[in-house]
This record gives sequence, C-alpha cells and structure tokens, in this order.
Amino acid sequence: MLDHSAYVGLDPQPAVKRGFLWKVSCIAGLGGILYGYDMGIIAAALIFVRSSFTLSTQMEEAVVSVVLVGAMLGAVVGGGLADRFGRRLILVSGGIVFIIGSILAPLAPGVWTLIVARLLLGLAIGFTSVTAPVYISELAPPQSRGKLIGLYQFALTLGIALADLVGYWLARDHAWRLMFGLGAIPAGLFLALVLTVPESPRWLVAQGRVMEAEATLSSYTDRDGAQQLLNEIRKNLAIKTERRWSALWSAATRRALFIAVGFTVLQQVTGINTVFYYGPQIFLLAGITSDRSAIFSTLVLAILNVLATTIALPLVDRVGRKPLLYCGVGGMTLSLFLLSFSFHSQQALGSSLGLVATACLVVYIACFAFSMGPIGWILVAEVFPLRLRGRGVAAATLGSGASNSLVAFTFLSLIKSAGNSLTFAIYGGFCILTLLFVRFVIPETKGRELESISAPQSAAAP
Repeated sequence: MLDHSAYVGLDPQPAVKRGFLWKVSCIAGLGGILYGYDMGIIAAALIFVRSSFTLSTQMEEAVVSVVLVGAMLGAVVGGGLADRFGRRLILVSGGIVFIIGSILAPLAPGVWTLIVARLLLGLAIGFTSVTAPVYISELAPPQSRGKLIGLYQFALTLGIALADLVGYWLARDHAWRLMFGLGAIPAGLFLALVLTVPESPRWLVAQGRVMEAEATLSSYTDRDGAQQLLNEIRKNLAIKTERRWSALWSAATRRALFIAVGFTVLQQVTGINTVFYYGPQIFLLAGITSDRSAIFSTLVLAILNVLATTIALPLVDRVGRKPLLYCGVGGMTLSLFLLSFSFHSQQALGSSLGLVATACLVVYIACFAFSMGPIGWILVAEVFPLRLRGRGVAAATLGSGASNSLVAFTFLSLIKSAGNSLTFAIYGGFCILTLLFVRFVIPETKGRELESISAPQSAAAP
C-alpha cells in the first residue's frame, strides 16, 4: 500500500511522490544559483577590475554585458539542443561550461581573457535558464507547478546574495580573482547532482521512447498512476517535437511567443539588473563614500530579494499570477518614480539622500522579487506547447538577454548623459507599460494543465 500522505494528487488523482518532485526541482534550480552568482559577482568585482585593468566606462559596460551576450547565444543553441537531445543532457553540458568559465576568469592576465571567460559563463547561463524551467514544468503537477518552477528564481536570488556576500567578504583585500574563482564550487556541485536526475518523461514520449518514460514515471508514482500519466502525455503528443524556428510564428503559437518574449523583455527594461550589476555604484551616487559600505548595501538588497521571493512560492498557485503582478509592478512603479524625484531633489535632501535611495530600492527589489522575478520563468515555461517548448523558451530567453544586455551596456552612459533622475524615471515608465501588458495580454494560468494553456482555443483567454 502507498502512503498517500506523502504524495501530491494530480487530476484525476494519480499518486505522485512529493519528495521526488522537490528533489528534481531543487537540483535543476541549482542552475539558478549559478546564474545568480555569475551575474551578481560582477557588482563587487567590477570596482576592483576597473582599477586593475584601467577600464573606460565602455569597457566596464562590456565586462558586465558580455555575459548576457553569451546567455543569448546559449539560449538559442540550448533550446534547439534541449528539444533534440533532451533536457538532462543540456543541464549537464551547462554545468561543464560553468566550471570552465569559473576557472578561466580568475586566471585572466588581461581584460580580454576575462571577457572570454564571462562569455563562457553566459553560454552556460543560456543553457540552464532555457532548460531548467522547462524540465521542471514537465515533471510538476499543475497545482504545484508554479511553486516548483519558482524555485529556479528563488535559487537565482540565493546566487546573487551569495555573490554579494563573497564580494563584501573579499572587498577588504580587493580579491576580485578569488571572487570569480569561488564560482567553480557551486558549478561542480550542480554538475554532480544533475547527473542523478532522470530525463523528462514528456520529452521521452515525444521522442518515441515510451518504455523509458514509463520507467521514469514509475519512479515517482505507483503503476496505475504511471500508466494514467503516460496515457495523458501520449494523448497530448500526437504531434512530434517541431524542429523549425519558423514554427513559432504559426497562428497556433504566435500569441504564446508574444506573451513570453514581451514579458521577459519588460522584466529587464524595468531596470532590475542595474541594481545587481551596478548596485555599489548606485549607492556611491547616492552619497555612500566607502566601496565596502556600498557593497554591503547591495548585499542587504540581495538578501531582501531572497526573502521576498519566498513570498511568491506559496502564493503563486494559491492567489494566481496576475494579482501578484499587479501588486508587485505597482510597487516597483511608485518606488522608481520616488527614487527619480529624490535624485532630482538631491540638494534639498543633502545627506538624507542615501537613506531615501536605500528605502526606494528596498521597496523596488521586494516588489520585483515576489512578482515579475519568479512569474517570468513560470509563464515562459507554461505557455508553449511541448513540441515547441524548448525553442519557445529559448526565444523568450533571447529576448530577455537582448534587453538585459541593452540595459547593462547603457546604464552608466545613460547616467552620465541623462542624469540620475531621468534614468530612473525612464525605468518607471517601462513599469507602467508592464502593468498594461499584464492587464491586456497576460493570461491567468493558475491550476491549469500545460496542454490546456498552450491549446489554440485558450490563447485568447483573459
């Protein structure tokens, strides 16, 4: 007899081991830690890299943004490979590339070697950010899918906080090489653990490998449940995995593409990663005079980011995606415009500017962390049909990477040319656009089967 108290019920109630689903989600989510660490460590390291290599503003922006260029390339390549060779193999490949980049970066004799290492890290990020949410979505039951996919974003926030903690710890010695090198430790752990997870049964069935899919299903449910899930997957996979990128533009998937790419682009152009890439420099602009104190302030925001993300995990499947987005993006909008006004009134605020700016950034980060952050990954993994899911997520990740690169490569230049106040007002304007996008474009996917979300007749659902 099975102990059904240890299982999650699926409609119509096959018994699924809760522990198994959390295990594979946490292991795949470790890719988020690597993503966050390699994105976040540049905030502290850049202060010392620019003096070691005497970097211009444009070269600083290049060191930051090249990892995003690599992420775009990795997303394009990884999405196709995930559909062709499976989700698990691409996660393993991403772990290997993470290790190579983490070893090369601290050995860099000059800025161009560092740029190559950061490019490799970006490729690994592209591989894992495309594959991990898809992999989780194909194993998770609908009533807990949002929570499990949200673990990827939670892991990403942990990675950023870890990077800021390491940066603060090593800032006294200006040890930027060690900051980069320590990334090899979680990379090795990720590779070791991801080798223990099975392939996605939905992908296996799509490839005609039904017996392997049945064996995977049997590892986390009973025989009757495995057969029931297998029958449901086979029923919904009459069409084989689509290999053509042009299929994303078909009438059946065009709206899904618009939702996924549009939302991930808006996720970036609201300016969120300026805090994680240039956080210490923002605090220096606000009047904090010590490099180490500025790094510590960024660490505080990163910890808040982790804590606020935990709010989304239990609520996203209970409250729904859209209510959290309305609340979160609304808070982001108000905090950015208040930050803009604070910089505009810098002379009047005087020494209080640093405190006001910190408060605004605290609200901004918290609101993003329980809304756009995790829900972006959830929606992207949900809206595409299985036959195009790998390429669809890759397209969304490409859009995210392109817009993220644009923000990262222009932030310092925009601050110099437009000023602090106007820069943050521009990001606030994009938040208003995001609220309109959520209202009129984003569907509510809470509790729905993946196949019903991506079905053509549900595309226009409000």
